Amino acid sequence: MTFPALAPTARAYVPGDWPVKTYTAMSGAEVRIRYGNKRLNARLSLSYDNITDAQAEQFLTHYSEVTGTFTTFTVPAAVSTGWTGTATALSPGSTGAAYRYENAPQITSVRPGVSSVKVELIGVS
Repeated sequence: MTFPALAPTARAYVPGDWPVKTYTAMSGAEVRIRYGNKRLNARLSLSYDNITDAQAEQFLTHYSEVTGTFTTFTVPAAVSTGWTGTATALSPGSTGAAYRYENAPQITSVRPGVSSVKVELIGVS
């Protein structure tokens, strides 16, 4: 199963940073070395408010199928619905980027048959 192709009601994206190691001398002088050409630890938080319980269950099923936080996967274009900038701007790394779960999906029951889901993902190059 692929990640559920639902448009989120809210999305937060943090692009991450390049791998940098900082060395500080006793005098206070600082040397910074970049160890790579791809950003790491991009974060994507998605909220799906007032969806059906069946749709919420798709997230639990997907989480189980990718063995929780272990396996990486790609997200469908529906995740960027409403974003009018460049589609790749919300993608971790440059090409072939994938995500993994940072933790289990959080499901909140709103009323019988209706739930809200929050998903937090980490970008993996």
